[in-house]
Amino acid sequence: MIRDHRERDDITIGLKVKVVLKKDQRSGILTVGKVKKHLTSSAYHPRGIKVMLEDGQVGRVQEFIL
Repeated sequence: MIRDHRERDDITIGLKVKVVLKKDQRSGILTVGKVKKHLTSSAYHPRGIKVMLEDGQVGRVQEFIL
Protein backbone atom coordinates (compact mmCIF):
# COMPACT_ATOMS: atom_id res chain seq x y z
CA MET A 1 0.00 0.00 0.00
CA ILE A 2 1.31 3.43 -0.96
CA ARG A 3 0.75 6.13 1.65
CA ASP A 4 0.26 9.76 0.67
CA HIS A 5 1.09 12.55 3.13
CA ARG A 6 -1.65 14.63 1.51
CA GLU A 7 -4.43 12.12 2.35
CA ARG A 8 -5.87 12.39 5.87
CA ASP A 9 -6.85 8.70 6.01
CA ASP A 10 -3.20 7.67 5.49
CA ILE A 11 -2.07 9.47 8.66
CA THR A 12 -2.99 7.62 11.83
CA ILE A 13 -2.60 8.69 15.45
CA GLY A 14 0.75 7.48 16.81
CA LEU A 15 2.37 7.31 13.36
CA LYS A 16 5.99 8.52 13.28
CA VAL A 17 6.34 11.28 10.68
CA LYS A 18 8.49 14.16 9.50
CA VAL A 19 6.70 17.51 9.43
CA VAL A 20 7.65 20.99 8.31
CA LEU A 21 6.86 23.58 10.98
CA LYS A 22 5.55 27.02 9.97
CA LYS A 23 8.83 28.67 11.02
CA ASP A 24 10.81 26.19 8.89
CA GLN A 25 8.78 26.43 5.67
CA ARG A 26 11.37 28.56 3.87
CA SER A 27 14.35 26.43 4.90
CA GLY A 28 12.53 23.10 4.50
CA ILE A 29 13.90 21.74 7.80
CA LEU A 30 11.89 18.71 8.88
CA THR A 31 10.98 17.80 12.47
CA VAL A 32 10.44 14.20 13.56
CA GLY A 33 7.62 13.21 15.90
CA LYS A 34 4.55 11.07 16.50
CA VAL A 35 1.08 12.26 15.49
CA LYS A 36 -1.11 13.23 18.46
CA LYS A 37 -4.07 14.60 16.47
CA HIS A 38 -5.20 15.82 13.06
CA LEU A 39 -5.73 19.54 12.59
CA THR A 40 -6.75 19.46 8.91
CA SER A 41 -10.42 18.52 8.70
CA SER A 42 -10.57 17.93 4.94
CA ALA A 43 -9.69 14.53 3.47
CA TYR A 44 -6.93 15.98 1.25
CA HIS A 45 -4.54 18.93 1.35
CA PRO A 46 -2.03 19.62 -1.47
CA ARG A 47 0.78 20.77 0.90
CA GLY A 48 0.28 17.98 3.44
CA ILE A 49 -2.09 17.27 6.30
CA LYS A 50 -1.57 19.54 9.33
CA VAL A 51 -1.05 17.61 12.56
CA MET A 52 -0.09 18.18 16.17
CA LEU A 53 2.83 16.09 17.36
CA GLU A 54 2.94 14.48 20.82
CA ASP A 55 5.28 17.25 22.01
CA GLY A 56 2.74 19.94 20.98
CA GLN A 57 4.47 21.19 17.83
CA VAL A 58 2.26 21.76 14.77
CA GLY A 59 3.25 21.18 11.16
CA ARG A 60 2.34 19.64 7.83
CA VAL A 61 3.29 16.02 7.21
CA GLN A 62 5.96 15.67 4.51
CA GLU A 63 7.22 12.09 5.02
CA PHE A 64 6.44 8.89 6.88
CA ILE A 65 9.02 7.05 8.98
CA LEU A 66 8.47 3.32 8.67
